[in-house]
Formats: sequence, structure tokens, C-alpha cells
Amino acid sequence: MNYGPSRRKVETVATGAAEVSAIVVTYNAKPWIEPCLESVRGCELIVVDNGSSDGTPELVRDRFPEARLIEQQNRGLGAGWNAGMRAASGKWFFLLNADAWVVADGIAKLVEALENDPKAAVAGPRLCNQDGTLQRSVRGFPTLWRLATEYFFLRKLGPRTRMLNAFYGAGFHHDRELEAEFLMGAALLVRPQAVAEIGDLDERFFLFSEEVDWCWRFRQAGWKILFTPAAEVVHVGGASHGGRRFREQVQGHLLFFEKHRGPRTARAARRLLAAALTLRGLVFPGKRGRMYRDAARWLRTGSLEELLAWRR
Repeated sequence: MNYGPSRRKVETVATGAAEVSAIVVTYNAKPWIEPCLESVRGCELIVVDNGSSDGTPELVRDRFPEARLIEQQNRGLGAGWNAGMRAASGKWFFLLNADAWVVADGIAKLVEALENDPKAAVAGPRLCNQDGTLQRSVRGFPTLWRLATEYFFLRKLGPRTRMLNAFYGAGFHHDRELEAEFLMGAALLVRPQAVAEIGDLDERFFLFSEEVDWCWRFRQAGWKILFTPAAEVVHVGGASHGGRRFREQVQGHLLFFEKHRGPRTARAARRLLAAALTLRGLVFPGKRGRMYRDAARWLRTGSLEELLAWRR
């Protein structure tokens, strides 16, 4: 089944839509923003544009005049979500990537999941690629071992085992409701009361790991994170950055470790990542290898504090 952007007729959720604030953060998202926003029409619609130069704001104003458009400097995805939540008035906050769109009554299914479990702060859907295949969105919190299984490709040896693949949900088939450690942040329905308790997204995370930190804080405060496969969302993935933000991905790991495991563990993660990316840079040719070598060199420059404070 193909869920490509040419599919313009997306069934808008009716049940409870007026109680949902759909928050979409955009940055040069013009190829995907129309199916994204069509899929959440009927919700309170808030679009936060982080300085697009491709005509995204103009398209939103023209095609979605009911949307509240907030234009601001690009301070990252978490900062955009925070601005949208501050402007929202709904009973539920639905955070949706600009390169993703809801299938059928997905929002209603997510609302039902949170209504049925008052201790759940977040409900996330089953994510699919454009061809209908699964995107594995159930994740495990980073540890040094889990980071090693990912960046040294150890998970390829035992993808169904928690020992070697807990970072990516081990052998979970994404076919049943599950309380997860954290979920990939492409589409998340969030309970505002839980946000009020634990706080906004940490804006030090520019593009990656902001949802990891947020889910960690929710769980530390006693809230649940639910994976809800009855809801489905198509996610293109990487459409706004095209893999050009790999340093930010690596920095997100370091920020998480420094914040929740301490500087000593963050320094160990830095050494582990530098070694793994050096190896990857030798194995992979072309642009991908250069990306890994660049990140490995960056990890070896300056202090941990300078790496954590780095901005492109």
C-alpha cells in the first residue's frame, strides 16, 4: 500500500477532534506539509515555523487559513513544540512531525488510549513508511551497552534479543498495546496535566533525543508511555534535514547521558561513540563514511562541556 504525498484525501478524525490541539513544527517542509495538515483538520491547528525559506508559511496561510501560524527563529524542534503547546487550548496536545500524516481515525484511537489510562502521559501510534512497511518506534532508554549495540552494529547479531537490541525494542512486533520506555517522537498525543507537572521539552536538545529526555522525566514522575498500534501514522523520516544533522544526533546522546547519568558516563559515551564512528568511517564509502569520520573528529575536539554547548 502506498501512502505517498499525492494522496490528498485523508480522513479527518471527527470524534473528539475539537478537544485536540494539533501542533506541527515546520522547517522547509513544503513537500509534505499539505497531507500532514489535511490529516489533522478539525483539530485546533497550530503551526510553528522555524524560519523556512521554501514557502512553507505562505502555503499554510493560503491552504489552511484556520491554522494559527507562529513564525520564529529556528531554536530547534523542542523549542517549536514548546511554543505550540503554550499557544494551545485543547484537552490533548498532538505533536506531529511535518513529514508525517495520520491515517483514518488515528487521533481518536490515541485519545481513547489516554482516556482509558489516567496514568498515561503519552500515547504514540504505529508508524509506517510510505510503502506501508513498519517503522520501529518502540525504543529503550540509552545506556552505554545499548549505545554500543547500536553503533557497533551488534544488534544485527541478535535483533530479537533484549541483550543486543533493547535500544530498538528487541523482537517486539508492534502489533499490540505496550507500555514502552520511550517512543520515537514523530507523532505523540500528550496529556497537558502531565506536561504541567514535569515541564516543557528541554530546549538544549536541538533536534534529536528531546523526546527521550521528556519520556524519561515522565516515567521518573510515575507516568506511563503507551504504544497504541490501533492508531497509525505515515512518517517519511528525515525530510527536513536529509541526514545533515548527524552531529546533533550524537550530541543528543551526550546531553542525555550528562543530564541523567552524570558527566563521567557522558565522557565514556563520548569515547565509545568516537571509536564506533571511526570504525564506521573506515567501513562505509562515500558521503556516509565522511559523515561518520566528521562526527568522530568532532567528538575528539574540545571538552565535554564544549561539545554539549555546540550549535551549528
